[in-house]
Amino acid sequence: MEIKGAAAIVTGGASGLGGATAERLAKAGAKVTIFDLNADLGRAKAAAIGGHFVAVNVTDEAAVEAAIIEAEGVHGKARILVNCAGIGPPGKVIGRDGKALPLAEFSKIVAINLFGTFNVLSKFAARLYDAEPLGEERGVIINTASVAAFEGQIGQPAYAASKAGVVGMTIPIARELARYGIRVMTIAPGLFLTPLMESFTQEVQDSLGKQVPFPSRLGKPDEYAMMAESIVLNPMLNGETIRLDGAIRMTAK
Repeated sequence: MEIKGAAAIVTGGASGLGGATAERLAKAGAKVTIFDLNADLGRAKAAAIGGHFVAVNVTDEAAVEAAIIEAEGVHGKARILVNCAGIGPPGKVIGRDGKALPLAEFSKIVAINLFGTFNVLSKFAARLYDAEPLGEERGVIINTASVAAFEGQIGQPAYAASKAGVVGMTIPIARELARYGIRVMTIAPGLFLTPLMESFTQEVQDSLGKQVPFPSRLGKPDEYAMMAESIVLNPMLNGETIRLDGAIRMTAK
């Protein structure tokens, strides 16, 4: 799909992987709307890239639907969606106090990472399925999983489950939306220099980077954005999850 002139939505686009993706798409000529809960960062990022910002909770059906309609009113019908909104606080099944992980904590992570991803993509597709095709396709959806979907570590049961769900729904949704000319892809990043990673000391960051076979460093957010851009541009990429991880295979802890 041609990026220049296309309307795009990036969830979690105020910073991190989403922020880098919003920047790259805007530089390529897309009209970008950022969905994020951080209004200060979101407005600043939108202003910096000449885009639009909407404060939205991705798990709220009515809010997401309204946000997509608002974005459409500003930039026209969105043809590109990149879902980057997500959280990943650790939580073991049995804590140090011997108590089980509260279901509410498990559910919150799954709700944002998995249900939120589905909520946005389903509302996006519903606005797009009968739009005029641009060449041979109508749109592209890119979701964000994680290598934790395949090798979740101790303390990541909720995060790994949520990301495995994103991977698992990729092919059935791609098959369903194929009839409408809408592609669906997932990127599973490894260790990337996100705001969470930046909160660690340089020593910890360097230690984590050395775990990556090659290149032996943390991934740069723009390298994720570069992959997202490549997916948009290549019409044969559909229904697949791409690991973007420098060949790392996560250990148990």
